[in-house]
Amino acid sequence: MEKKETQLSCTHRESEESNKDEKFLNSLGYKERLHRTYNLFENFASSFAACDCMSNIRGSFYVGLMAGGPSAYWITYAISLPLNLISAAVMSETCSALPAAGSIYLWASASGGKRFGRLFGFIVAWWSTTAWTSFVAVNCNSITKFIFGEVPVFGSSFNTSSSSIKFRAVQWAIAEGLLLVSILISYIPPRIFRHIFRLSVAVILLDFFLNMIWLPIAVSSSYGFRGREFMLSTNYGLGEGVSHGWSWCLTFFCTARVLVGYDAAGHVAEETKDASHNAARGMMYSTLVNGLLSAAVIVMFLFCLPPTPHVYELLKLNPQQPFVSFYAESLGKHAHVFMNVVGMIGMLLDTTMAILASSRLVFAVARDGVLPFSGFLKRVDRDGQPRNAVTFIYVVAALLLCTILPSTVAFTSLMSAAAVPTFTAYALICFGRVFLSRKCMPKSAWSLGRFSLPFLVISMFWNLWSSIILLSPKAFPVTGKNFNYAPVILGSITVFAIISYFVIPSEKWNSCRNIYRSDNDRGVKEETVKEPGEVLIVEKTSSLSSASFSA
Repeated sequence: MEKKETQLSCTHRESEESNKDEKFLNSLGYKERLHRTYNLFENFASSFAACDCMSNIRGSFYVGLMAGGPSAYWITYAISLPLNLISAAVMSETCSALPAAGSIYLWASASGGKRFGRLFGFIVAWWSTTAWTSFVAVNCNSITKFIFGEVPVFGSSFNTSSSSIKFRAVQWAIAEGLLLVSILISYIPPRIFRHIFRLSVAVILLDFFLNMIWLPIAVSSSYGFRGREFMLSTNYGLGEGVSHGWSWCLTFFCTARVLVGYDAAGHVAEETKDASHNAARGMMYSTLVNGLLSAAVIVMFLFCLPPTPHVYELLKLNPQQPFVSFYAESLGKHAHVFMNVVGMIGMLLDTTMAILASSRLVFAVARDGVLPFSGFLKRVDRDGQPRNAVTFIYVVAALLLCTILPSTVAFTSLMSAAAVPTFTAYALICFGRVFLSRKCMPKSAWSLGRFSLPFLVISMFWNLWSSIILLSPKAFPVTGKNFNYAPVILGSITVFAIISYFVIPSEKWNSCRNIYRSDNDRGVKEETVKEPGEVLIVEKTSSLSSASFSA
């Protein structure tokens, strides 16, 4: 009897939390459409898995070694970690004020204030949609690199050179298959999908502890740890005509992006109970945990690298993924396969989390009429899930993977293109909050208090710097084969965003135009009236302060 009463009490409390979330969004002129299923842990897991530090580090580790060497790698990460945490804190505070699907797009709309809100919203909508869809495609291709990284380890004669059309065709087919698997998982109903969150976190933690325990034990009994001299060494191997200072700075290409994607928790905020608190906490906690784990792993990887002459040879011996050869050197030819498989399963689940976040973003943007075919993309199924948006992510990501077939150059640029729009969006939101909307942003339940403004300024400059690094060439001299197309991609996306801003009538821009500032009392009723030249004026009937946003 007591057990039944406890269950009823929990159900009643969860119902109250859901009603509170719904009332708060309604007070902002926003009607929620997605079903609230997830709690703090699932929200945490969405960001934790989406910006999986293990996959992010291994994906570009050797690029950092070639750019500035070991000392540049750990020093730039020591700089990046606190600055990324500050940026995550700022975005968490913003998420707490606007805990709805679409997150970063919605935040940009509010940060632009009365004059630029709609423009900021359209630009970030296109930026973020491109970024998250690119994440999905890049993750699938990254898994294939670990698969084909085994070819030179086992001495196979199969040609894994990117110049081989046969290899690119096989790589493309496998990547498309992996994408389909992740998409099918994403169609699972929410009550079952909750287990995917748990599995994702478990696999990443297993990956972490294997690298922190098994790897050093194996290295200590084989070629031994690297010493202080190696940890303080530099290596400027990007090419001729590159100053050592700039080459050192380009190491940020690897370390700044280790924690990118933490806004995933914001994308599922509308499906999270007590979202104004839990979505912000999930975002902040996941970034903090990922940051601490990545700091430990980076130090461990550097100390466990093979001797200097050999470590750089691995780049030539295994062009697809040198980390596979590194594991083979330290763990053994056959034993390392288990470590590799765990990492690949983790990346597959990361892809699923990226699909989850990106589909919610697409749904939110379509709901507000920003994208083509919005009427189709904004539909939800009987479980309150945006299945059509998931299908859209599959189609676009599958098309992006097709760019592997003619050449790997354009697809390689997606690595930067996937991160650049996210960093620029973070910077734009901070700029808007500092200069345009400080007095009309909705109040945050999870607030930084007096640290809010200085953190906003720091985050703005940090994300601008990260964007510059990701837009820069990564190999010199610059040729058609190594050109970084990220600036071209970002510029093209921005042009499309501006065109849609002018083409789509302002009256068709639905929910975000009704955002206004609210104080701590979020459950009161407000009287709303429209005036010429303004979308909504909120007249305070209780303790709410008023503000207005034009379309």
